[in-house]
Amino acid sequence: MSTSAAPKRPGLPLPLIWLGSLVLVLVCLFPFWWMGLSSIKTLRELYTVPPIWWPEVPSLENYRKVLFESNIPRYFLNSLVVSIGSTGLALILAIFASYGFARFDFRGKPLLQSFVLIGQLLPTAAIIVPLFITLRVLGLVNTYWGLILVYMILTLPLSVWMLTSYFRAIPMELEEAAIIDGASRLGCLFRIVLPLSVPGIVSVLVYAFVTTWNEFIFALCFATDASVKTLPIGLAEFSTEFNTDWGAVMAASVIMTLPIALLFLSMQRLFVGGMTAGATKG
Repeated sequence: MSTSAAPKRPGLPLPLIWLGSLVLVLVCLFPFWWMGLSSIKTLRELYTVPPIWWPEVPSLENYRKVLFESNIPRYFLNSLVVSIGSTGLALILAIFASYGFARFDFRGKPLLQSFVLIGQLLPTAAIIVPLFITLRVLGLVNTYWGLILVYMILTLPLSVWMLTSYFRAIPMELEEAAIIDGASRLGCLFRIVLPLSVPGIVSVLVYAFVTTWNEFIFALCFATDASVKTLPIGLAEFSTEFNTDWGAVMAASVIMTLPIALLFLSMQRLFVGGMTAGATKG
C-alpha cells in the first residue's frame, strides 16, 4: 500500500514576506521617530503645514525647558519609585500565589482563581471611588504607598494568571525527587521552580512595570500633590485650556519612553520567550 505525501500549500514568496515585514516595522517605528524628531523642532516648525520632516537647525531647547523649567525630573523620580515598588510587590505576591494555585488542591480553588481574574475585568471607573475612600481612611492619599498598593492591585491578577500557567508546565517529578532528597516546599520553589521560570518571571516584571509606568487615571485621582505626581500627569500639565506646548510634550515623551525601551531591549529575548511559552503551556 503506497502513500503519497500531501501536497504542500504554496507559500508567499520570500521577497514579499520581507517587504511586508519592513512595512510593518516602519509603521510601528514611525510614531517614535516622529516623536523624537518633533522634540528637536522649534514651535514654528511644529505648526508648519505641510510638516517639516527635518528641522532646519535641530534644537535642544525643548529638553532644557522640560528638565530645568518644569517638575518633570521630580515626576520621573516619583514614577520610578512607584513603578519599582509596585512591580516588586506584585511579583513577590504573584510568585507565592501562583505556586499555590499550580501545586496545591484545596477547597474553593476554582472559585478563588475566578475571583482573582474578576479583578482584571472590572472597569477602572467602577473601582476608583471605593479605592479612594479606602486610601483616605488609611491616610494613603498623596503618598507613595497609596499608589504602590493601587498599582499592585491593578497588575496582580494577570501576573498570577501568567505565572500559574508557567508553573503548571514544570514537571512535578523534579520537585518530588527534591522532596525525597529532603528539600522543603520553599526549597523546591526557590531552587527548582524559579530558576526554570525566569522567562515567565521576566514577562510579569515587564508587564507590571510598563502598566504602572504608563498609568494615568489612578495617578490623576490619588496623587494631586506635586510631591507624588507621576510622569503621565506631568505630560498633561503641558496642555492648558488655550494652548499645548507640543515641543515640551514630545521632549517629555522621549524621556518617559527611555526606561521602557531600555527595559524591553535588555530583556527582549526572555520576555518574548516567556510570553510565547506561557501562551502555549497555559
